[in-house]
Amino acid sequence: MIVAAGGGGDAVAAAMLDAALYGGDDSPAVILTYAWDRLLIDPVPGPRGPENFTGLRPLTRSVWTVPADAKPIAPAGSTLPRLAAELPHTFALIDPMHGVEGITRQLEELIERLAPESIDLLDVGGDILAKGDEPTLRSPLGDALTLAACCQVNAPVRLLVAGPGLDGELPAGLLADRMGPPTLTLTAEHVEPVSSVLEWHPSEATAMLAATARGVRGLCEVRDAGLPVPLTANGPAIHEADLDDALNRNELARAILATETLAEVEQYSREVCGYSEIDYERNKASWLGSKPEQKLDPEATLRQLDQFETQARDRGITHTTFRRITEALGLNGKQRQDLRALLLSSRPEQYEAPLWRIT
Repeated sequence: MIVAAGGGGDAVAAAMLDAALYGGDDSPAVILTYAWDRLLIDPVPGPRGPENFTGLRPLTRSVWTVPADAKPIAPAGSTLPRLAAELPHTFALIDPMHGVEGITRQLEELIERLAPESIDLLDVGGDILAKGDEPTLRSPLGDALTLAACCQVNAPVRLLVAGPGLDGELPAGLLADRMGPPTLTLTAEHVEPVSSVLEWHPSEATAMLAATARGVRGLCEVRDAGLPVPLTANGPAIHEADLDDALNRNELARAILATETLAEVEQYSREVCGYSEIDYERNKASWLGSKPEQKLDPEATLRQLDQFETQARDRGITHTTFRRITEALGLNGKQRQDLRALLLSSRPEQYEAPLWRIT
C-alpha cells in the first residue's frame, strides 16, 4: 500500500514507485490518495470527499475506491477516474473532512482489510519534511494530515521523498540533512507505465520527476509565480526519512494530531504557518471566476509564447510546464490541453516529455 502524501501528482509518482520497487504489473499497489487537483482541473477550492462523486465503491466502512466509471459531481473535477482507467492500481480516496482522526481510522481499516506487505508514505518534493515556518513553503496542509495519521497507526510506515526540491517549495539543499542517502533512482523504464498519464495530468512536480528520470537537465519554471526549479541528476532520486523525526519537526502535523474536522486543520495551519492554502484557492477561484475568458487564437498565442520564451531565456530558464505557459499567457485551466495540442502540432521539436523546452 502506498499513501500519496499530498495531491494528485503524488498518486502518479506512487505508480512509478510501485514499478521501481515492487514490479507494478504483477500485483499493483493500492494507492491511497486525495482527490485534490487544485484549480486547473477542479474549480472548487480544497479537496473532494466521497460525497462529491458518483460511482465510488466501498472498500471498508470509511474508505471508498475510485473506479474508472466514477464521476465527480459538477462543478467539482477530479483526475482520479481517468487515472483508474489508465493504470492497473486500485485508487482509494483519502477523506480529510474528519481531520487526522478520520484519516487515521481510514488507514487502520485498510491495514486490517488488506494486510499489506508494506506501507509507504510518498511525497514528491519533500515539503512533508518542513518545519512550517519556511518562507518558500506553500502547500503544507495535505502532507501534514497524512504524516500525522501515519504516525498514529499500529503498523510500520516508511516515509519516502522523491525528487527533493522538485515541488518548488523547500530547496534540495535544505532537505539534505532531513533524510537519508538515495535508496533508489528512478529511470526511464520506471516512468514508462505512466507515460500516457503524463500527457494530460497537470502535476508539475511529478512531470519534473519523470523528466529528470528520462535524463532532462536544466532550469524549469513552474506555477503562476514562475518559480525556477533545477533539473539535476538528483531529481529522480528517492530518499528514506525517519517518520518520527518528520513528525517532531513538522509543527503543523503535531498541532493537528487530535483534529476531527478539516476546518480545525485549516485553523491550525493559519496559526502555525500563517495561512491556509485552501484560503489561497478560495481567493484565486473568486478572481478567476470574475475574469473574462480569453479566446485561444493560434497566431496570437504563438506570438505571446515567443515573448514569454524570450523573457524566460533572459531568466536562465531552459524548460517549463504547460501549466506555467497556460497561466503566463492568461489562459484558464480548461484551455490547457488545447494550448498543449497547439504547441505540439506547431513546434514538436520543443517537447521534452512531459516538459516544454525553451529554445
